[in-house]
Amino acid sequence: MNNTENQHQERSLAEWVTFSAASFILVVIVGLVGYTWLNDKNQPPIVSVTKKQTIREIDGQFYVPFEVVNTGGDTAESVQIMAELQIDDNVTETGEQQIDFLSGGEKEEGAFVFSHNPNQGQLTIRVASYKLP
Repeated sequence: MNNTENQHQERSLAEWVTFSAASFILVVIVGLVGYTWLNDKNQPPIVSVTKKQTIREIDGQFYVPFEVVNTGGDTAESVQIMAELQIDDNVTETGEQQIDFLSGGEKEEGAFVFSHNPNQGQLTIRVASYKLP
């Protein structure tokens, strides 16, 4: 009879609190995993570059700031940014930057430095390449 009484015994308040806390934690973890799985972009890197601000001149050097953004879901490594300055239909200067690591949604900033004024010609800044990790 003693064995039967143990099976029908009610749970204490401490057991219910512990059970509720453990259940809540489990539901939160399962919910976060599901949310991450549903919202995962699962896209390749989409890398773009834009000129950020006005061109600064300091000691005869022209600084052209830029911003690189990865709007894709995957990470891009070794992102290569190229700049080309054409004055009078001739390429007068080029520049190259490399960003080691750019995860999805991440932004990086930098600047190209030219000895000729980019406002006197056509400046092209573009993403040349990247590799997948």
